[in-house]
Amino acid sequence: MARDTQSIVKMSRREGYALHPKAHKALVKRSTPPGQAASGQYRKKSSQYSLQLREKQKVKRLYGLLEKQFSNLMKEASRSRGQSGQVLLSLLEQRADNVVYRSGLAPSRRAARQLVTHGHFMLNGKRFDVPSLRLKQGDVLTVRKHSLNTDYFKRIDETSPPAENIVSWIKVDRKKLTINVSGAPSREEAEPDINEQLIVEYYSR
Repeated sequence: MARDTQSIVKMSRREGYALHPKAHKALVKRSTPPGQAASGQYRKKSSQYSLQLREKQKVKRLYGLLEKQFSNLMKEASRSRGQSGQVLLSLLEQRADNVVYRSGLAPSRRAARQLVTHGHFMLNGKRFDVPSLRLKQGDVLTVRKHSLNTDYFKRIDETSPPAENIVSWIKVDRKKLTINVSGAPSREEAEPDINEQLIVEYYSR
């Protein structure tokens, strides 16, 4: 399975946005893009195209998609009813790895993706290992019985403390380690500081 193996901290510095929890401290120490800090070169004012590109790259990397995956998702959003940008964010939020991350059972989307690909979850009673699978209202994720004996899930409150603000469309039972998709994602509960219109404009060129 193809995946992006670049350093998440370097990517966060490039986008000027914490794409992973561990990137927050790194951005405080070094907020400049890689390769420019040492030279001290003055950054020119960004063009509109540059702003569109960087926003696209930021969101693509934030949710852990490759270029082709992201482009296909944007095409689907453009064909759907509603505003393309908001539909795109909704499709991203419905990914299985994102739902696991949003539930608080994984400290990051990368960790959530690994848990899913390693087959630790069951979807509606059946084992699955596809992180990009789109979940819908009524779907239930449960941790496999075999996985309950792993150190990760035995120490879940240490390895992945409960999320402070779990989105309203996901219901989580930390004791039973189940996730219930009870609704649909709203724009208000998507990741903050995203300008989806710039992404729409990028693909409309």
